[in-house]
Amino acid sequence: MLSNQQLGGWELCVAPMIDWTDRHCRFFHRLLAPRARLYTEMIATGAILYGDAARHLDFDPAEHPVALQLGGNEPQALARAAKAGQDWGYDEINLNCGCPSDRVQKGAFGACLMSEPTLVADCVKAMRDAVDVPVTVKHRIGLDYEESYGFVRDFVGTVHAAGCEVFIVHARNAVLKGLSPKENREIPPLRYHVARQLKQDFPNARIVLNGGLVDAGAALSHIGHGGGELDGVMLGREAYHRPRVLSELSRQLWPEAAIADDEAVVRAMTDYASGQVARGVPLRAVVRHMLGLFNAQGGARRWRQMLSDSRLLAGNDPALIGQAWAVVGQGGQRRAA
Repeated sequence: MLSNQQLGGWELCVAPMIDWTDRHCRFFHRLLAPRARLYTEMIATGAILYGDAARHLDFDPAEHPVALQLGGNEPQALARAAKAGQDWGYDEINLNCGCPSDRVQKGAFGACLMSEPTLVADCVKAMRDAVDVPVTVKHRIGLDYEESYGFVRDFVGTVHAAGCEVFIVHARNAVLKGLSPKENREIPPLRYHVARQLKQDFPNARIVLNGGLVDAGAALSHIGHGGGELDGVMLGREAYHRPRVLSELSRQLWPEAAIADDEAVVRAMTDYASGQVARGVPLRAVVRHMLGLFNAQGGARRWRQMLSDSRLLAGNDPALIGQAWAVVGQGGQRRAA
């Protein structure tokens, strides 16, 4: 019997980011990285089971492979939400065991779950019993200021024994009291060696590294493609603010895969935005994810200004994307001259 983890690879992943990695962002990122694995924002089980499931779960077929990240701590609720995700067409179900926000702590899930590995194992087992797609876990390497390797080793070991074969390791501790979510992404020190040790101790698990990865070459150095030991990397804020880093990584990982150039991206996003606007989606909801496309190029500032100008966006006309692109081209010509 094949493992339910054998669908595709995790060499390059784009992190789940609340308020950022919605379906419009994921469609955009897919153009830049044809084979990257994309993740939804964290969605609480209750939002799927008792809310507007379509609003949370709808996605474009172009997004595959795409993973649904769930937030919760009750095995049967997670199993039902996971089944809904599989039925909707998601390629993976990921359990969040890393978010340190106050809201998540009040719900006793996210990073809090790292202190309850047996419960996480029960959650993973319930989800695996409910679905055939991979069930994975994203977690930190410690809680608060405890830096004992044994803590994360025992967590991974317990969850791995329940059948989880893919662990996305954010290589910082989660400080539950005293640091904001933003500070939790910056202040706890990065300890990449912990992820490498996990791979040595659990060689049959896939270990994907997350946290502080901003340079394509440095990111690749952690995985087999670049001579490293790990199975993949996951980028978050850098992929959002400088999305072409996804193309840089893709070219190295999959040189045979065609990547859309800037003009093709603009055309595809204009067509996509036209379809979304026709469905009642404001243009702003689509183009806000594209602001960093031309960072470090001539015309990039004007591109950002035009796509965030409330007066221009009020027209809700997707042609604005092409108009801004024309300005970028002029800026590049001026710089070249």
